[in-house]
Amino acid sequence: MSDKKLPRLTLVVPCFNEEAVLPSSAKTLDAILTQLMTEQQVTADSKILFVDDGSHDQTWDEIRRLQTTSDHFTGLKFSRNFGQEAALMAGLQTAAPYSDLTITIDADLQDNPFLIPNMVQQAADGFDIVYGVRNDRSSDTWFKRNTAERFYWLMNKLGVHLVPNHADFRLLSRRALSALLEYHENDPFLRGIVPQLGFASTKLYYKRRPRLAGQSKYSLKKMMKLALDGIFSFSIAPIRAVLWAGAAICVGAVAMFAWIVIQHFRGAVVTGWSSIMTSLWFLGGCQLIAISIIGEYVGRTFTQTKRRPRFIIQTDTYSHAFAAGTATATTAAPKSLHHRLSN
Repeated sequence: MSDKKLPRLTLVVPCFNEEAVLPSSAKTLDAILTQLMTEQQVTADSKILFVDDGSHDQTWDEIRRLQTTSDHFTGLKFSRNFGQEAALMAGLQTAAPYSDLTITIDADLQDNPFLIPNMVQQAADGFDIVYGVRNDRSSDTWFKRNTAERFYWLMNKLGVHLVPNHADFRLLSRRALSALLEYHENDPFLRGIVPQLGFASTKLYYKRRPRLAGQSKYSLKKMMKLALDGIFSFSIAPIRAVLWAGAAICVGAVAMFAWIVIQHFRGAVVTGWSSIMTSLWFLGGCQLIAISIIGEYVGRTFTQTKRRPRFIIQTDTYSHAFAAGTATATTAAPKSLHHRLSN
């Protein structure tokens, strides 16, 4: 880098039951970070921050073991499982006061970690956000590949501009991260929020690698929740759709009533309860769907107004490393909904 002042980099790695994959992932990330330090692209006190999202296995013990092997490794431990988005936000928020650059990447390293030096170089060239984007989904199942395409199509139709085939592998500069932390949503949809920040951005393309060990923690249920978070966080289109559907049903009901009156005067009315029951069931279903959609928005508003912490940090060895005198914070982190039990 041409600048005299090197940036301090933090790699934020959310972990949930990643005991099997952490040793190999940590070794790879440490080698990449050491290379960046050797080439004087980042400071010598840059860190790898593992965020244990309430794992049920020995993930935290493995993180503590890694910390004894190198001062590059640090960790956050949640008091319980709060979810991937919370783990990402916790890591980013904790790193914000000390880092010039932050990169988030999943612990399984299916997102190509060897793009990290390129990301740092793109930041040196003036980009505040660097997206890691998949250019090949051939390793995905037919179901996952097609549902992902439909999801991006739907979000675009709703007016939410996402980066297709981008997950959570990205670089953020200090000012981009500071802007991101101004969002205090309980269920932040980072894939939708980050593109809204508006800073200079670029993309780096890669082919996703096979998982080294363990199993994917992203079940169909979690993917559905993520999709709903994206829809309900950024659009009121479902409520408007219910409005138009209700209006169409009312028009249809009036037309049907007119047809029944005409048939009555013609003496062609067929008595029976099946058509009535069918109509009742149909309208009842539409009403339940409408109430559910509206209730989803009301429920999210209710949850947000309570301002409960979106994560609770039980142990923080990252901040402790800097507080011990190895480095000092250069800026204050924006306030956010979290709570620390101990360091």
